[in-house]
Order: sequence, then C-alpha cells, then structure tokens
Amino acid sequence: MIGYLLLAVAMIGLDQWVKAWIIAHVALGQTVRFIPGVLSLTHIKNTGAAFSILEGKQWFFYIVTVVSLVIVAMLWKDSGCHFWYRLGLTLIFAGTIGNVIDRLRFQEVTDMFQLDFMNFAIFNVADACLTVGVVIVLIFLLFVEGKGKA
Repeated sequence: MIGYLLLAVAMIGLDQWVKAWIIAHVALGQTVRFIPGVLSLTHIKNTGAAFSILEGKQWFFYIVTVVSLVIVAMLWKDSGCHFWYRLGLTLIFAGTIGNVIDRLRFQEVTDMFQLDFMNFAIFNVADACLTVGVVIVLIFLLFVEGKGKA
C-alpha cells in the first residue's frame, strides 16, 4: 500500500515539476526540439481535454474528477492484491490529481510533450499516467481477471 502511495506522490510531483519547468523556461507557444524527429517540448495551455475537446468547460472536468476518484477508490477497495491492477489504478489516480491541481490553480492545464512522428495531442506527465493506467487496467480486466475461474 505504501509503495503505491509513494508512486502516486512521485508521479504527481514529477508532473508538477515538469509543468513548472516548462512555464519558467519555454515561452507560451514556443517549441524546443528535445529528441529530433521523435519528441519536442511545446508549451501550450489547455482549458479542455485532449485535442481541446470541451474547451472552457471547467465545471465538467471538476465533476469528472470527483467521479473518477470515487470510482478509483471503489475499484481499489475491491481489487484484492493484484499488482498490475493496483498499479494501473495508482497511475489513474496520480494523473487525475496532477491535472486537477492545474485546473484548480490556473483554470487550465499546462501541456508540453509533442510527438514529432505523428499528429497527436500535446500532453503532459499526468496525461501519460492516465493513459498508461487505463491501458494497464484494461489489459488486466480483459486478459487476467477471471482466468482460471471456470
């Protein structure tokens, strides 16, 4: 339990540190090549979700945050002790908290990671935590949970 909590705190801290660094060192709208042809750092502000979906609808994101945290807490309680399932839930929790901190402080989220090899939304550490966490939970539920319970 403590390990998952430490991971969540570390990921939230990393998310907030990277966002603060970007704000301090990269001008809004500026792009800095990080790994040429792979990854750039582009400082943008986003009041919506991925690809600016629901831009400016902060009330919606606050509701989604509360609902998400309640669901994660309920799933955590019922998750038994499976490492991968709890890891996924921990990452979802960290990503949710990382972005809600920005929304509460600034009414927008700072994004910075831009994939140069494909047209994809610019994202941040919290978004990466959310995405990886959801993928882990889905893989667990689809391929691990219930196996051997015939």
